[in-house]
Amino acid sequence: MKEILSQLMELKTLSQDEAKTLMTNLGQGVYNDAHLASLLTVFMLRPIALSEMLGYREALLELCIPFKTDYDTIDLCGTGGDGKNTFNISTLSSIVVAASGYKVTKHGNYGVSSASGSSNVMEYFGYTFTNNESILKRQLDQFNICFLHAPLFHPALKHVAGVRKQMGTKTFFNMLGPLVNPAKPKYKVTGVFNMELARLYHYILQSENLNYTVLYDLNGFDEVSLTGNVKLYTQTNEAIFQPFEHGFTPLTLQQIYGGESVADAAKIFIDILENKSTRAQQDVVVVNAALAIQCMESNKKFEECVSIARESIVSGKALQTLKSITT
Repeated sequence: MKEILSQLMELKTLSQDEAKTLMTNLGQGVYNDAHLASLLTVFMLRPIALSEMLGYREALLELCIPFKTDYDTIDLCGTGGDGKNTFNISTLSSIVVAASGYKVTKHGNYGVSSASGSSNVMEYFGYTFTNNESILKRQLDQFNICFLHAPLFHPALKHVAGVRKQMGTKTFFNMLGPLVNPAKPKYKVTGVFNMELARLYHYILQSENLNYTVLYDLNGFDEVSLTGNVKLYTQTNEAIFQPFEHGFTPLTLQQIYGGESVADAAKIFIDILENKSTRAQQDVVVVNAALAIQCMESNKKFEECVSIARESIVSGKALQTLKSITT
């Protein structure tokens, strides 16, 4: 590790093979906490290179416990690390998409740099995390959604979990999370926290047989915030998405703030599903869910996808989906 750290401190880039070996060793507990903290710090000081991202990803997918399903599923997942502390928009959108009739394999974890990650809020509502394939397949069959709690599918990362928690800030593991879903879903909507990372994701996913939407909200969010326009990358296109052309009202950060605790985030979560939230809170979930539906059904107009997503909230179907998977 000393040689690798020296190389990185000199701003040299690891090859894909070097990065894969490094991550494999990390997953096998070869390095101590001081080494790990130094490694994480390096990538807070400079951008991660494509070769490094590919190597780290390759290693993590080889080390993970796979989840295989016959369904063509979607994952809605953000990198986190945008520092905005919004409520659990991608998790709510995942439930809305599932309630709309689409299969969702949601990959998530506890929050590191925010008050409440997807796993925090699902645990709060009583969801039991498991990597038991038969249980997860039954949930997917019956309720259109299952949650793949990252620590149960990536046991190799237990060696770095303590250091990440102590650092309490985004690291390159935030960047990797949406790329290492053990279900390898055919459809993917991923929000990232800067434009450089959006381009990197686009480059990586272009070569794969899947439909994806990589998005970066130009006001610095890793999801569509409705505070401004959004850069979108898909398999065939890149564009600026202007949600206000589709009838949405501009919002402020305060309107989508997630609170200071898991309980705060959970209160917003259930208010939205019970159709008791503010229009702003509902809208930001609807627009993200609609993008996911359109990712799966590119022939549908965006306005139709918006209607489908909103109806699943207003009708109570999304609330019933949450109740079904947490009881």
